[in-house]
Amino acid sequence: MARTYNVLIVDDHPLIIKAYDSALQHISKQDPNVNFNIETARDCDSAYQKITESQINDGIDLVFLDIKLPPSKDGKIISGEDLGLKIREEIDTVKIIISTMFDDNNRLHSILKNVNPDGFLIKSELTPDILTDAITTVLTSPPYYSKPVLKLLRKMSTTNFVLDSIDRKLLFELSRGTKMKELPNILLLSIAALERRKRILKELFNVVGKGDRALIDAAEEKGFI
Repeated sequence: MARTYNVLIVDDHPLIIKAYDSALQHISKQDPNVNFNIETARDCDSAYQKITESQINDGIDLVFLDIKLPPSKDGKIISGEDLGLKIREEIDTVKIIISTMFDDNNRLHSILKNVNPDGFLIKSELTPDILTDAITTVLTSPPYYSKPVLKLLRKMSTTNFVLDSIDRKLLFELSRGTKMKELPNILLLSIAALERRKRILKELFNVVGKGDRALIDAAEEKGFI
């Protein structure tokens, strides 16, 4: 029986969008009973709007999600990781394939724990065959993790850490130059609680005794901002 999947591609790189589209079209040509309705978004705001609209229409079956995306204008969705959490909350049947340029163990560990994607790919390793295999597997028998992801996961140690949404938003606001005294109104936590979180983050990123700039630089290097 023929099946049509509604697909949302969320990425701000035209070549990556084209690669996903080509892989989907290839699958359709190989199997005439499988079709795809494809929409695209290049930032968190437009992606979330399409997700909201989809619930009024036919829903979304598959999302391709980049991690480093332009944040929402209100600062509530600051990355693909936050967007993935929103998608999970609002569409419990959706399949999510994450692709990222980050290959840091801690970053991958955080994405896996928070979003639990059905597919996980490293952009630098993408090929047409890998994409086709990933899509087919995720739609029929998930999960699919590419070989580079599996290799990195095997190396993960007990020191790997997971940042929650407040941690990530705290780092995001600090990177924007937001003052600590302004943060309680934004993150709805006391100054003492936020200072405690910042102290723990500095320990996790090995910048104890250094200023906020060192923390921001370390978080950016690992892909958390």
